[in-house]
Amino acid sequence: MNTGLIVFIVIMVILAAAIVALIFLGKRAQKKQDEQQAQLDAMKQTVTMLIIDKKRMKLNEAGLPQAVIEQTPKLLRRSKLPILKVRVGNRVMSLICDEKIFDKVPVKKEVKASVSGIYVTEVKGLHGKAPVQEEKKGFFKNLISKAQEKAGAKMVK
Repeated sequence: MNTGLIVFIVIMVILAAAIVALIFLGKRAQKKQDEQQAQLDAMKQTVTMLIIDKKRMKLNEAGLPQAVIEQTPKLLRRSKLPILKVRVGNRVMSLICDEKIFDKVPVKKEVKASVSGIYVTEVKGLHGKAPVQEEKKGFFKNLISKAQEKAGAKMVK
């Protein structure tokens, strides 16, 4: 047999084993995420709060309780999380926001939010009208739109 064919077969076997392992790990991670989502839904409370500020910051800088920082994995401590600084009643506190809704959360507005512990899962009723936010463009879409604007400006002249 040709040595190139043997190398090809070995690489294919390794790739097949890697794909099977990734599928197995993906199913396990999905089960774990479903269990965590069920726990969040069970602990969910609706709270009226005033959003003072929202930022992406490291866990150590966020002003969260020390017990929360100690329980998080060390790799996650260095990554930036979406943090909301809110006033609930007369207390000002920092909460972790869900990544899906972070861009939709209005600043300096009073909202009704679903909170599970220190985790904000969704923002519901807004007092007043919600500001319409433009959808963020990616780098290449931004370049294309600028090029089209310049091309349109040259045609007008």
